[in-house]
Amino acid sequence: MSDKVNKPKTIRWGIIGCGDVTEVKSGPAYQQTEGFEVISVMRRNEEKLKDYALRHGIRKYTTDADQLINDPEVDAVYIATPPDTHKLYALKVAEAGKPCCVEKPLSPSYEESLAIYSAFENKNIPLFTSYYRRSLPRFQQVYTWLKNDEIGEIRHINWHLSKAPSPTDLAKKPNWRTDPVVAPGGYFDDLASHGLDLFAYLLGEMKQVNGISINQQQLYGAKDAFAACWIHEGGATGAGSWNFGCDRTEDRVEIYGSKGKIQFAVFEEVPVILDGENKQEELFIEHPKSVQLHHVENMKKHLVNKGFIHPSSGGNGLHTSWVMDKILSRIN
Repeated sequence: MSDKVNKPKTIRWGIIGCGDVTEVKSGPAYQQTEGFEVISVMRRNEEKLKDYALRHGIRKYTTDADQLINDPEVDAVYIATPPDTHKLYALKVAEAGKPCCVEKPLSPSYEESLAIYSAFENKNIPLFTSYYRRSLPRFQQVYTWLKNDEIGEIRHINWHLSKAPSPTDLAKKPNWRTDPVVAPGGYFDDLASHGLDLFAYLLGEMKQVNGISINQQQLYGAKDAFAACWIHEGGATGAGSWNFGCDRTEDRVEIYGSKGKIQFAVFEEVPVILDGENKQEELFIEHPKSVQLHHVENMKKHLVNKGFIHPSSGGNGLHTSWVMDKILSRIN
């Protein structure tokens, strides 16, 4: 199949895993994008599945993922399940020859991500990863400042993210985000992946990564404290620290250049700030209600418009998986 697929005017999507992330963040974006239609959804819990389909006006639903993937009416598939099932479903979508978007992280490991990436690459089928921050106007503004050399040559990027343990964590209740089988890095897998992927977009991919990771709190099986350093392709250095057992939430990114600094947050709703030699600017740029809207609209452009390349491909997701595994010391 050609990377620019020859599809009908409306591209019909099926969604595997219609849980919380699809309620507002992503699902409505597929319905709001001109030329896209969600025609089928899959979830193992039939009662919740029927309720979701009814509330979102989706005419077909099934508890069988294979049925959705092989449905001739489904042109493309969005996989929105926890990471441990991404490889299972993605390989089936590749076998069916259909474009696919996989929620981030692409999988719990670089090895599984490579298997997913290779399956689509070998068949020349479009594969996207839901690192939607690459497409958001807020971070596009940071990208524009950097490309316009507003802070000169990039020297260093630093990110600190900390959060307090949740009531669920303190009660030691089950949570897939802290299950080491599903997410070996716990909240790091779920949250840090967004920022690390964004940094690779802004400054170029990382060519060398080192990190340490431990379980400080012992509240769950996954790790909860991390520190890392890296080098981008262009020579800029990077450092990060993430801790999910602190008494407060802090989310601060600083990019230092030869002629200034840019500051922003990956998750917190704060302005992006430019402090350059010739320009100072502070902008608050709101996200759309369905935060994946621009990401999904860019998938439409990639699939239909010749020459447009989506900023978040399967290859980008694979690179982020490699960075994560390096920090977690899972690969040499």
